[in-house]
Amino acid sequence: MKKVIIVDDEAAGRKLIKEYLEDFPELVLLGEANNGVDAVKMVNEFKPDLVFLDVQMPGMTGFDVLTHLEELPQIIFSTAYDQYALKAFDVHAVDYLLKPYTKERFKVAVERLELNSGGNKARPLAESLFMDSPKIPERILVQSQNKLVTISLEDVVRIEAYGDYSKLITEDKTYLSNYGISSLEEKLNASIFIRVHRSSIININRVKELNKYTKSYDVTMQNGDVVRVSRGYMDNIKKLMY
Repeated sequence: MKKVIIVDDEAAGRKLIKEYLEDFPELVLLGEANNGVDAVKMVNEFKPDLVFLDVQMPGMTGFDVLTHLEELPQIIFSTAYDQYALKAFDVHAVDYLLKPYTKERFKVAVERLELNSGGNKARPLAESLFMDSPKIPERILVQSQNKLVTISLEDVVRIEAYGDYSKLITEDKTYLSNYGISSLEEKLNASIFIRVHRSSIININRVKELNKYTKSYDVTMQNGDVVRVSRGYMDNIKKLMY
């Protein structure tokens, strides 16, 4: 059984999906929304397995909706606009239904759910929706066990390089980002997050104290972590001293 939510600003679009869903008793409809804001609230509350998602809606687009979700379900886009298809597959949506579509085409989309049942391949790539934004994000989508969650960047104490990936460390938990530390550094607020080592970025609002040694510094964070400042990034620390 898969829990389903329909998001479409047109009543006719929602009605058609509900009609086609009648042939698939294993897909259980939890609810429907006619705008992006309500969609975010509903998906975050009910945690569906699958969302049929329109692209052009009042309030926010379907892609905007994805960036506000606490966990990312499987997505089948359903829209009258074909120009968004490439972006949809960039985030590895299960399918892209171009209105008007037939019952047979709908069936093909549902059958593709089975191919993705071993894990939603969209999840790692959906983080690109955050990274591609020209604005500095307030929240970021990161890995937590077998799901994606959004966390507030102000809760991040420090960031640590982890091979080609990065670990985002909060007061009580560690999350995995699919982006390297240098890519994250480019997107972060430079007045708050500063690089102190090729493997470390710290949140200056989460610094407890700074200990000076002969040729280096150690930064103690509020969660008790100690981060060494390397020589190459010493100036970043000195700029904060008055």
